[in-house]
Amino acid sequence: MEKIKRKLTDAELEIMHVVWELDGGTVRQVHEILNQQRPLAYTTVMTMMNILEEKGHLTRQKEGRAYLYQPVRPKSQVISGMVDEFVGRVFEGAAAPLVVSLVKDKKLSKKDLDEIARMIREIE
Repeated sequence: MEKIKRKLTDAELEIMHVVWELDGGTVRQVHEILNQQRPLAYTTVMTMMNILEEKGHLTRQKEGRAYLYQPVRPKSQVISGMVDEFVGRVFEGAAAPLVVSLVKDKKLSKKDLDEIARMIREIE
C-alpha cells in the first residue's frame, strides 16, 4: 500500500466523512451530500477528491462514465492516527491530560463517562 502523504485539511476530512458514510462514491454523490450543508462547486469537490487520491487517501476506479472513489483506510484507523498526532503534539504524548480536560470542560456526558469506565474495566 502506498504511504499516505500529508495530513488531511478540514475540507478534505469533510469529504472523507462523506466517502466513508457512502462506503465509496462518485464526485457527484459526494457533491450532492456536501451541497446540502453549504453551497459548493462540483469542480471544487472533484479537485479535492483528486488531491485526496494523489495524497493516498482515496483510490478511484472507472465505472461507466464516472470514477468510483474508495477510502484507502477505514475511518477508525484515520481518526485514531489523528488523535495520536493531536495527543503527541498538544499533550506531549500523554492521553490522561486530554481526558481530564474533557471532563473538566464538561465535554463528556454521563453516558460517555459510563462507557469509558466500562472500557477501563474490560482492559483491566
